[in-house]
Amino acid sequence: ALIVDTSLSGMRVARELDRLITERGRPRMIVSDNGSEFTSNAILAWADKNRVEWHYIAPGKPMQNGFIESFNGR
Repeated sequence: ALIVDTSLSGMRVARELDRLITERGRPRMIVSDNGSEFTSNAILAWADKNRVEWHYIAPGKPMQNGFIESFNGR
């Protein structure tokens, strides 16, 4: 899913992930960068509650998340 906004809080991301789970099912793992919306307490609690492993790419290594990074600038 793609949610476009100027700023997304961790709470907003968690709410959208809940919506996605109802539509597509629960993922085993999510891979993201280290943006504050993904490292927030809201996301850490959400991942724990939903038993979803969260993997953060290494800082300064966008190629580790190449699929998503390929959308930047489109």
